[in-house]
Amino acid sequence: MAGSEIDDDPNAGGSWRPVARARTYELVIERVEEQIVTGQLKVGDRLPAERDLAQMLGVSRGAVREAFRALEAQGVLRMSVGTGPDAGTTVAATPSSALNRLLRLHVALANFPIQHVVDARVMLERESARHAAERATPADLEEMRELLAAMDDPDCDRERFNELDTDFHVAIAEAGGNRLVADMTIAIRESMRRPLLNAFRDLGDAWYPIADGLRSDHRAIYQALEAGDGAAAQEHVERHIRGFYRDGWGGYFSG
Repeated sequence: MAGSEIDDDPNAGGSWRPVARARTYELVIERVEEQIVTGQLKVGDRLPAERDLAQMLGVSRGAVREAFRALEAQGVLRMSVGTGPDAGTTVAATPSSALNRLLRLHVALANFPIQHVVDARVMLERESARHAAERATPADLEEMRELLAAMDDPDCDRERFNELDTDFHVAIAEAGGNRLVADMTIAIRESMRRPLLNAFRDLGDAWYPIADGLRSDHRAIYQALEAGDGAAAQEHVERHIRGFYRDGWGGYFSG
């Protein structure tokens, strides 16, 4: 079937329409995205089979397969072979992990100035802390207490501390209940996991008093969250992030 010209009308996404052959698989991706944006496809919906969709769009099955694979890598689609109710290609129910991965890689690869990353963390984590103070459940607070206790363990080395530190900030973001803010917070914090660990290691013996300060900061943040004091939680989070950048991280990156 011959391909047709692209219709650029953004409101015309209600049906599968043939695409031009130039950059075919990207154009197939655009058609799938149209279906999602216009509400024709929702989480859990099944897409037509590769052969059927190729015929509907006027492209090869290879182009459809390549588009599906790209969208699966982005977390938009889930592909399952075989037969049965779970077989075929469906719209993914967990796009957050894909957004997290893409943001994390973007932050890591874009080589942003460290101060820009710090400023972004402050803006996002202040918001997460405010929401967490209002919305954290007893289970959320219990998880945070367990992370604080693990960081207090005398046998907690720098790598383990870094993992727990990341988990503590992620727990606050999750407790805040704003999925987009949480995903962006998690992605940025995860993107800095390796640089932070390198900084921890390169501090030498200066690490020990800095680690004590980080533990104290974490307890202050937790106490504000437990008390439901959003303003105090925001201030403690900002001081915590900027303080480590000033006293520990800044020295590492300026060397």
